[in-house]
Amino acid sequence: MAALHRHQIAWLSAAGWQQLLDRDWDAEARDCLGHWAERGLPLVVTRQPDENPAVIAMGLCAPQRWRQRRLALRVRRSEVLYFDEFPRLEKLIPQLPQSARVPARQLATALQACGATARVYGSHGWQHLTALQHVREDSDIDLWVGVTGMEQADAVAAALNAFSAPTRRLDGELVFEGDAAIAWREWLAWRSGHAQALLVKRLRGAAMEALA
Repeated sequence: MAALHRHQIAWLSAAGWQQLLDRDWDAEARDCLGHWAERGLPLVVTRQPDENPAVIAMGLCAPQRWRQRRLALRVRRSEVLYFDEFPRLEKLIPQLPQSARVPARQLATALQACGATARVYGSHGWQHLTALQHVREDSDIDLWVGVTGMEQADAVAAALNAFSAPTRRLDGELVFEGDAAIAWREWLAWRSGHAQALLVKRLRGAAMEALA
């Protein structure tokens, strides 16, 4: 059984969608879920509140058409057809405003030099997956980047910190082995001695940790 992690995306079977649609929803949520089910759009794995391996907590981030609502869902693992990941940064560059494309290409190149890959989640990632209007004028570019240790984390955080575009702010997480995620800005603050502890997010929860 494949291990789950935050920001993982999942596609459901027809039976899985029917099971969700049979629940008690308000009209707006039902309309949104119906659209997702009809087009076979993905959901995202979120924090898991319990240890039941048969049930997965997932989320749906709706576009502007449904007021960007966030729906919390619970799905049986047997109703998941397959898992995948949000798109790489390189795939999203044509979707970005013109003024952010060159900085994004430079960032992708810098991360490649670090041996790292950035995945775009948040509104930009959802818009790429659904072809619906998720992105607003003030939307951040949300990235998660897998890292294997402190040296690589430092190099990746420095590359992220160097990104500068007049129309987009960069946000996101460094994800260490074992699915421990730390906001890259917090990592820089801790490494520079401006923070004594870090908020570490994991699949089962989040906690402040004083790291050695």
